[in-house]
Amino acid sequence: MGLSKVWVFGEAADGKVATITLEILAKARELSDDVTVIYGGGDAPAIAATLGAHGATSVLATGDLGGGLLGVAVASALAAVIAAGDGPAAILLGTTQDGRDVAGRLSVKIDAPVITNVVDLELAGDKIVGTEPVFGGVTNVKTTFTTDKPQIVLVRPKSFAAEPSGGAPAAVGVLAVPDLGATGGAKVTSRFVEEATGPKLDEAAVVVSGGRGLGESGNYALIETLAKLLKAAPGASRAIVDAGWVPYSYQVGQTGKVVKPSVYLAAGISGATQHLVGMKGSKNIIAINKDGEAPIFGVADLGIVGDVHKVLPKLIEALQARG
Repeated sequence: MGLSKVWVFGEAADGKVATITLEILAKARELSDDVTVIYGGGDAPAIAATLGAHGATSVLATGDLGGGLLGVAVASALAAVIAAGDGPAAILLGTTQDGRDVAGRLSVKIDAPVITNVVDLELAGDKIVGTEPVFGGVTNVKTTFTTDKPQIVLVRPKSFAAEPSGGAPAAVGVLAVPDLGATGGAKVTSRFVEEATGPKLDEAAVVVSGGRGLGESGNYALIETLAKLLKAAPGASRAIVDAGWVPYSYQVGQTGKVVKPSVYLAAGISGATQHLVGMKGSKNIIAINKDGEAPIFGVADLGIVGDVHKVLPKLIEALQARG
């Protein structure tokens, strides 16, 4: 027997539903037959078909927020519905900037706890049990709720596989936003979108990452060249992001992106726990490192003990020869 009703915080951009939302829906439909997506924005009809195909029965949308902060409006709207007695058994949100903002504000408004950084969910009666990695991913703990209030859970990206279930387009309804008071005065005046080419790091089928073993920032060009030849996304360890070699958006790891590609190639990355947390779920892991005792070889399916400055150029040459 599942939960009576589950809400999923939905995220989308330019008419395309965020992958994290589809991942959460895959699990939500296992927990309940009544799954509603809560959406902050005015373009809900454009994404209703996609949401329905992934298990949502309905969408409750705020409508255009007029440049106001999404977290403020959505959390206030949710709190009002819950106060009226129409709340769900559980609210699932992605561990994203907006997801964390909504969860934090809602937690305060309804005086309910949040289980964060969840990578798996199961039910124990009418309570959600969340599995969370601790100590840098070395082990997992399970946490559940003791309150009767809506159970708020933040889910880590790539925890579930986004798979359509073949449902009809979700019915679109209104999520009324109450008077926000002073907090409603803040407005988003502009957005910065980082230019990128090729597949997105957290969605790519192949990822090629470089680390400190590359020696200097200029050598990261080897990673970019190899990634382009493989139609892959370039990634990086925290060490070279902190050193300023590449932008933070390239970082794979506990404090960066979590990736699960079909192939993950790690070049010059020793394999600190912080990095392993972000990529050890990859289907096939290839590691290149001159230190045969590097921790990265503990998770690698194929390991090459060698100098990246010699191995990468040879690999690039071989791929270029194949055309």
